[in-house]
Amino acid sequence: MKIAIFDMDGTLLNSAKDITISINAIRSKNYGLENLSEEFVIEAINAPVRNLAKLFYETEVYADADRKLFEKHYYEQCVKNVYLYDGVKEILQSLKEEGVKLSVATNAPTIFAKRMLKECKVDDLFDVIIGADKVQNPKPHKQMLEFILNKYDYTDADLAVMIGDNSKDMDAASNAGIKSLFATWGFSPMSTFKDTISHPKDIIKFFKKKNKIN
Repeated sequence: MKIAIFDMDGTLLNSAKDITISINAIRSKNYGLENLSEEFVIEAINAPVRNLAKLFYETEVYADADRKLFEKHYYEQCVKNVYLYDGVKEILQSLKEEGVKLSVATNAPTIFAKRMLKECKVDDLFDVIIGADKVQNPKPHKQMLEFILNKYDYTDADLAVMIGDNSKDMDAASNAGIKSLFATWGFSPMSTFKDTISHPKDIIKFFKKKNKIN
């Protein structure tokens, strides 16, 4: 069995504009703060260690009021500007045709993930779409990946790979005992990881190299 598990934001699709708009809406409405740039927001989200409440709202703790307003605003906003990266849909379809099992493991809430992937017309290509709200420990913990692998009755005889743009994705794969590929076409154009790919088509090359797609 061949399994490809994808991160979502910055790997499958570009959500930077909508995330930033929603964060800035809370900054303005709840705190009267000026807007943050997309670059700042994405860098903060991808940082391995950070306090997002402090960076986004200048508070030490993510207040329930901020969370509720963000979720309400982002539910409507998240499909307004989102788009798949070039080549992603075609590669997903090719992998599916080759019998590769496709799933998504994202630290975003599941409801947003499903909504955005549906808007991009690729939701039906995935067997499992799971967000951080469905597990006790999100990435870099292995729990989300193990949930997916268990759905496939994964064994050591199978080949599974996590594709993502963040160290949390790579660490989650390592913790789950599977391979990983670091994608540089999205939110993270630079990588220090050994197994780095620069285009979605490199995923096909990976499976061919492993002699899992003939």
